[in-house]
Amino acid sequence: MRNSNDNKSKLLKLLREKSVFFGSFKLSSGATSNYYVDCKLTTLNPEGALLVGQVLYEMIDEKASSLGIKIDAVGGLTMGADPVALAIGMASVKHNPHGYYEIFSVRKTAKTHGQNKLIEGNFQRGNHVVVIDDVVTRGDSTLQAIQAVEQAGGSVEFVAVLVDRQEGGREKIEGKGYTVVSAFSKNDLLNHDVAATKSEDRIYAPTG
Repeated sequence: MRNSNDNKSKLLKLLREKSVFFGSFKLSSGATSNYYVDCKLTTLNPEGALLVGQVLYEMIDEKASSLGIKIDAVGGLTMGADPVALAIGMASVKHNPHGYYEIFSVRKTAKTHGQNKLIEGNFQRGNHVVVIDDVVTRGDSTLQAIQAVEQAGGSVEFVAVLVDRQEGGREKIEGKGYTVVSAFSKNDLLNHDVAATKSEDRIYAPTG
């Protein structure tokens, strides 16, 4: 438990340092915000990826154990979910080399060549799946991934996210009947002395 808490504290510190920006930003939903969370700066960082994998794997494993279910695969809508899902899968090999999670990625539109896939990677019909996202704001990208998985014959057991922005997305997803577990919330990221550093040297444009 001590190592788990240490990893979560380290990951929260890294997210605050690398992924939280203050200013005026337009979100993908069209809304505006005075802060921006760019999780990719953490999830695509080697140290961050290790911590993300460990923290979210343990969160998923604990939830699956409480529900009495076995998870076959994890994944979500490209591209925010991709590094998170891969990090979780790699952590699962370390903890359970004979029962690790397979990884998949949901495309935003199906391929127009080859096998015309909408879901890439190691997903099979009948899989018990956890849908992943890096940040949940309105919940639309997560629901898009859920729909793709179910249409392909997968069973979505629950949703796991790195950061819940607490702007209605979690409630929207849960309103559709899916449990959501999150490692961190907006309050976790902002209720800290980092929120006081809203000076000019902390105002950046989002990178993507």
